Amino acid sequence: MIEVIGIRFQQVGQIYYYAPEKEMYALNDKVIVALQDIRCIGTVVTPVQQMDRQDLPDEVKTIIRQANSQDLAQEATNAEDAIGALQIAKGKVRDRRLPMKLINAAYTLERNKLIFSFTAEGRIDFRELVKDLANVFHTRIELRQIGVRDEAKLLGGIGPCGRKLCCATFLGDFIPVSIKMAKDQGLSLNPTKISGLCGRLMCCLKYENEEYEQAKKEMPDRGKEVETPDGKGRVVGLDLLSRVVKVRLHDRQTAVEYDYEELVTK
Repeated sequence: MIEVIGIRFQQVGQIYYYAPEKEMYALNDKVIVALQDIRCIGTVVTPVQQMDRQDLPDEVKTIIRQANSQDLAQEATNAEDAIGALQIAKGKVRDRRLPMKLINAAYTLERNKLIFSFTAEGRIDFRELVKDLANVFHTRIELRQIGVRDEAKLLGGIGPCGRKLCCATFLGDFIPVSIKMAKDQGLSLNPTKISGLCGRLMCCLKYENEEYEQAKKEMPDRGKEVETPDGKGRVVGLDLLSRVVKVRLHDRQTAVEYDYEELVTK
């Protein structure tokens, strides 16, 4: 076991774990850490905790120090300059007519690298674009291709439910979602009904999926014959979360709803 602290580099993003050394850090403290080959400002998002080494990378780096006012001022300047850099880079992309969409730009803390995130249908030969950008910004340029879900996470927006996107507000990592989840929940399979702004299946399909799976195991399938307090019938509908079964009795035309506990299956 090893003591670690969880740190994020985006407001809603993956958590990276670092050793605190001797100094103690509080939640929301800004700290300087090494990420790959660069120094970054991160935010403490978990208290000190014990984790098994096998759940961590081979090398767990140590937090360098707490960020000071000069670091935070530099971070703010970098963020402001990155907005202008993104607009300039978009112009360069248009000039070269590259089939790519620039989404975000970010300077590293010490401005030794400028990172652009973009989306594209396939692979892009952007070598000449990198040269153009290096000549303008006089620093190392990195272009990162991201997916449409990452794009939605970066840009944010309002989902079909009328609330801010889950991925942009509290989901640190994307969770696997399948069309089977929509089927199990009895949702319309119309893509416009079950897709988010990114065009992929909505992340919220996962939230209640475990409850639906458990209910499906316990409750009778459609078409199954059951014994009700009013006689025998066949299941014609299910409300899985409420554990309510709709049954068409053999001697009646209209279906009757029963709690699952009232039924005896054959």
